[in-house]
Amino acid sequence: MFTYTRSQCVHIMKNKDLHIRMTERRYNKLKLYAESREKTVTQLIEDWVDRLPSPEIGNESNTPQLQ
Repeated sequence: MFTYTRSQCVHIMKNKDLHIRMTERRYNKLKLYAESREKTVTQLIEDWVDRLPSPEIGNESNTPQLQ
């Protein structure tokens, strides 16, 4: 059995790929915006996702319904 203090814990991030389709015009706009902010497109998307509200566990009404 291993015990760790909080300072010894290392969180291992598992990366996931996201593939989206968009027009070249939108892609260029996104890329230029990222460059103007000295960020990558990935960083912009991660920042946006981080601003989304966290869904409440057990609250089915927050779950979008696919049709």
